[in-house]
Amino acid sequence: MSETSLSLLQRLREKPDPGSWQRFVDLYTPLLRDWLRRGSVQPQDVEDLLQDVFSVLVKELPRFAYEPERGRFRGWLRAILANRMRAFHRSRHSQPIATGASDFVQMAEQLEDPHSDLSQLWNREHDRHVSRRLLELIKPEFKSTSWQAFQRLTLDGVKPAEVAKELGISLNAVFIAKSRVMRRLRQEMQGLSDD
Repeated sequence: MSETSLSLLQRLREKPDPGSWQRFVDLYTPLLRDWLRRGSVQPQDVEDLLQDVFSVLVKELPRFAYEPERGRFRGWLRAILANRMRAFHRSRHSQPIATGASDFVQMAEQLEDPHSDLSQLWNREHDRHVSRRLLELIKPEFKSTSWQAFQRLTLDGVKPAEVAKELGISLNAVFIAKSRVMRRLRQEMQGLSDD
């Protein structure tokens, strides 16, 4: 595999490069955009807020230190999103308040509380989104048969012997394919979620 052994988060903190930043933006833009839309952010303001969040990340990520007792990256990102939403609302406070503004403020407050139901929903959706997107991003690193074996066994829930028969490979090859893809996924996800 051409990828370094460092996780995406480590690469961004220790050796940031344009490719890693693009991967990060590609990974997180859909998730953040979805959450901003839930907060009743007007479509024309979503991109501005996304830029605000990514600007903070570019500046602060090199100083981010993963400390399990203080929380995960996803909690830190959730806090940045809530803070940017709150700052956005304050900057617009002098303007007429649009419908949904109270929902927007309430959402930012709930996202700041790590114990709120909304924060717990963020955590679940974050992990699901990140794992799904990272699988899409790492897929080209694997041979077609290996990927199919992983997908049929792990994602589709097909029995290993049936996968081996479908693909014309050994049972051992099915398990090796699963192991390699899972190892690569865990490597990319290191620090981004609880898994």
